[in-house]
Amino acid sequence: MQTVPSPSLRRFLPAARHPHDREIWRLALPAFGALVAEPLFLLVDSAIVGHLGTPQLAGLGVAATALGTLAYVCVFLAYGTTAGVARQLGAGNVAAAIRQGLDGIWLATVLGFAILAAGAALTPRIVALFGPAPSAVPYAEQYLRISLLGVPSMLVVLAATGVLRGLQDTRTPLLVAVVGFTVNAALNALLVYPAGLGVAGSALGTVLAQTGMAAAYLVVVVRGARRHGASLRPDWPGVRQAMAAGVPLVIRTLSLRVVLVVATAVAARLGNVALAGHQIAANLWTMTALALDAVAIAGQAIVGRYLGAGDVAGTREATRRMVEWGVASGVGLGLLLVVARPAYVPLFTEDAAVRAALAAAVVVMAVLQPVSGAVFVLDGVLIGAGDGRFLAVAAVLTTAVFLPAAWAVLAFGGTLASLWWAMGLWMVARLVTLGVRASGTAWMVTGAVRR
Repeated sequence: MQTVPSPSLRRFLPAARHPHDREIWRLALPAFGALVAEPLFLLVDSAIVGHLGTPQLAGLGVAATALGTLAYVCVFLAYGTTAGVARQLGAGNVAAAIRQGLDGIWLATVLGFAILAAGAALTPRIVALFGPAPSAVPYAEQYLRISLLGVPSMLVVLAATGVLRGLQDTRTPLLVAVVGFTVNAALNALLVYPAGLGVAGSALGTVLAQTGMAAAYLVVVVRGARRHGASLRPDWPGVRQAMAAGVPLVIRTLSLRVVLVVATAVAARLGNVALAGHQIAANLWTMTALALDAVAIAGQAIVGRYLGAGDVAGTREATRRMVEWGVASGVGLGLLLVVARPAYVPLFTEDAAVRAALAAAVVVMAVLQPVSGAVFVLDGVLIGAGDGRFLAVAAVLTTAVFLPAAWAVLAFGGTLASLWWAMGLWMVARLVTLGVRASGTAWMVTGAVRR
């Protein structure tokens, strides 16, 4: 049996066309489009609300951060559903695959309404946690209260996206995302200004767009269920199983979030220049991560299907090829970040000190891109294999590696570049843990259900 190749850049880079390439990019390219469309929701809201005034924009920022954190934590609904559905599909059980996907959708529905009820009661406290200026508080509360009405739809969209990815369909999520973004932009423009609803109109427009997206997904899934004879009724043992499978992924996600929050806190303590530079660098990092995550999403779907079919050799070969593409994409993005620095760094700030700090951090970020490419792919592969427990443990351990490094940046008077080297240590730790796991066989449990 082949093992994952040693971390030699030459061996990782794809040198010629491969039998798995068509399958990988058929899934990855539409996934990338959908990933890029999602952040545009907030971007449009910010652009439209920004013209209302600074307090309104600040209020939107607070509410959007709370909602974004919720979506970040609940992404397990997409990941876990993708893995389970893909396994059943690989085993030839299409009806069971859809049935398992419906369990995820029912779980999303229950969680969505529970969060809506709790959030409505706790809105003032949630806003207060962020410590906004008094002038921004009413706008933050207003936007959050209305946006909470869209949480059930938002979570259903996550779960249904996982269903379609597991069924090897990333084009439909792309179509829904593009249409949803377009409708959101139109509704926001109409409700904020001509209708005179202000911040409330922006929130309402997003809720309506999210509800429409959820409805579109449900139409597709319900048609598939009827076509293959899958029951639409909730299977509560299946829903509980979906929840149990999601717990390790939540731990993994929260651990990753801790690193990002601590990094921002360290940057803040390094001073305003470092914090401003870090904020820009973090946004650049997010954009590159979206590109690299596209192959990881393909990995979730492909690996789940191969393991469901009992094809261990195919799983290994597809994994190796996706890692090659992940590293190659990272090399390309890294070069782009460095070469294009003179063009994009001045766009973000006129402060010479911030530009210098950002430029230095970007060099570190560029060096890390090939590592990130491999890490994201391996993360997606193990998610697709349903190896959630290992991912949770690995995430906690690698976070523990980062925290002392972050402390050292403060203790020894480091710079923003030093902070990004600390994040680089975290990414290397992730590469080691995930690479060692992927080189073995314990994660390659075959069959329609991982036991």
